[in-house]
Formats: sequence, C-alpha cells, structure tokens
Amino acid sequence: MTEFRTAQLTRLSLTGFRNYAALTLTLSANMVALVGPNGAGKTNILEAISFLTAGRGLRRAALADAARKDGDGSWSVAATVLLDGMETRIGTGITAGAGGRKVRVDGVEVRGSENLLDYMRILWLVPAMDGLFTGPGSDRRRFLDRLTLAIDPSHGRRVGDFENALRQRNRLLDQGGSDAYLNALEQQVAELGTAVSIARAETVGLLSRMIANQAAEDLPFPHAAVALEGDFEAETAGLSAADREDHYRQMLRDGRARDRAAGRTLNGPHLSDLKVLHAAKEMPAAQSSTGEQKALLIGLILAHAELTAKVSGMTPVLLLDEVAAHLDSNRRAALFVKLNSLGGQVFMTGTDEALFEALPAAAQVFEIRDNAAREIRGAQTP
Repeated sequence: MTEFRTAQLTRLSLTGFRNYAALTLTLSANMVALVGPNGAGKTNILEAISFLTAGRGLRRAALADAARKDGDGSWSVAATVLLDGMETRIGTGITAGAGGRKVRVDGVEVRGSENLLDYMRILWLVPAMDGLFTGPGSDRRRFLDRLTLAIDPSHGRRVGDFENALRQRNRLLDQGGSDAYLNALEQQVAELGTAVSIARAETVGLLSRMIANQAAEDLPFPHAAVALEGDFEAETAGLSAADREDHYRQMLRDGRARDRAAGRTLNGPHLSDLKVLHAAKEMPAAQSSTGEQKALLIGLILAHAELTAKVSGMTPVLLLDEVAAHLDSNRRAALFVKLNSLGGQVFMTGTDEALFEALPAAAQVFEIRDNAAREIRGAQTP
C-alpha cells in the first residue's frame, strides 16, 4: 500500500492529560508498542492520539474528564506529523472554564476538528468494542459512522445535524408546534437522514467488496458479511435520493400522531443497524464464540484500513489496544505481518513485552510505568 500518502507521528506530547502531567515520545517507527502493567496509562496515550482527529476520542469521554485529576482542568495533546515530506504541528485541547476544545495547525487556531482529517486518518480497536455484535444497535451505528467518517470527512457533521433536527422535531411535537414549523423541520430531517443513510450504505458496500478481496489473502481471521438493515432502508430500497427524501418526509408527516404519543420518532435512519455475519458459517456474529467475534472485529478493522487508504488516498494510523493479548502466537505473527504491509503507523498496547517479539526489527517498544515512558527497543535503544 506504499502508493498511498502516509502520515507518521514523529513526536507526541501530552500535558495535563489523564495521568500525565507531561509526557513526550519521540517516534521513529511505523510499528510502535506500549507495554506495562494494567493502569499504567498505555490506553491514555492511545486516547490522546485519537483526539488528533475529528470526533470525541476512542473513549467518547466528556472533554473535562480527560484532564489530570490534580491539574487545573486544562489539557493538551500536540504532535508533529510527517506527511508528503513535510512536518506539520497539530494540536488540540481545552482550557479550564472555556467551552469546547481548541484545534491548532502550526500554531494557528482552526475551526472544527474535521480540519485534522487533512493530516491524519485514525482508526482504533479497543476492548470496549468486544461487545459490539451483542450490544445495542446504537453501538453498531456509531461504529459504522466512525468507519464512514474516515472516508467521508463531512459525515460526522451530517450525523450531528440529523440527530439535532430529530430532537427538535420531537420537542416540537411534544409542544404542539404548528404544521408550518413541522413541515419545515421535517424537510430538514428528510434531507439529512437520507444523506446519512446513503453514506452509510456506500461505506457498507465498499467494505463488503474490500472484505471479498481480502478473502484470497489467507489471513487467520474469519471473513465477515456486512449489511445495513432497517425499516427505512427496506422501504426505500431502489429509490433515488430525491424519492427517498420524499418518502421519508411523507412518512414523518403521517407518523406525527404516533410519534407524539411515543415521545420519539419511530422510523428512520436513526434506528438502522449494521448486521454482521460470520461468512463461512453463515452465522450472525452475535452467535459466534467470543474468540470468533474478536477475530471478526480485527478482520473488519484491517479491511477498513485498506478501504480508507484507497478512498482517501491516505493510509490511516491504527490504534490497537490490547489487540494481541488473546491471540495465539501464529495469529499474532500474521497480524503483525499484515499491519506492517499496510504501510501506515500502528500503535499497540500490551502488558507483556513478549507479546511483541514477532514485530519487525525496526519497531519501537516503550515501557510505560510511573507516568513515564522509556524506550526499551528501537533506534534510541543502546
């Protein structure tokens, strides 16, 4: 995948973030492992990196919760990113008492975290996602929206506007708003909801084809079959975008009495679901074993990383928290080979350095302990 643009973090600095008063990592490798005991702060470093893209970070935590407990309530994450042979300084953070997080590029404040997508695309896999297939549909929609955002930078704002318009409609129904106001608001809901549904469906279709292409690679991870399902998708299948909007708008109008009684909108893309099957067994992922679900999830992330590179032209940075802990040595080695072949930068965590023995010789390994990092393998290691 070397034909794609590749962003690499060469320096990462955290200030007042989680357990770190201050931490700086000098990075020189594509494959980076963070090892240390549970609770040392390895995942906090991954979370810090995840704030260097659009969205709420891999924990989806409130911004104030990322501040160091003994600090003043502010925090910052800064990085130097090497892209196209040029280094760019990007950073984000909050100031105590100020609303929202700030984003800076080369010291200049920019509006909106979507601007960071020009410098890096970041994907992640964390233990909290292990229950993705058995959890509520909202978790899978959020997962799909994150996948879509990586290849369509406008998707995040589109989803946010759609959800806000739905909340306004529900409020207006509850307050007995006039037909004129409801008509105008439902037009907005229909336009945004249709656009969200189409973007999700396009991502699922592209991902399905990428998974099919990977089937010939003999990876030790089962292949998934994915589909976007929901009443809205079923009712509007085969319709043009304009006809979908018209159908959705009429559905909203016809459902006002029902939605008012329920206190919420009972049909639309906000209730759609990402269905995942273990393709070889033709079995829903939710009914697969815990190990198979983990392997399916890894396979999905690998396929999406390749898809992101092909659609955006930029190989994503991957954040993999405890990804190697439950894999046998053969699967770990195969995973590292595949990750290395992607060509992008990868950050992994684990409690035992031995988990990363099969990493390429050029990889860096840092020991995370006592709120500090020490390089124990890599270019700086004597």
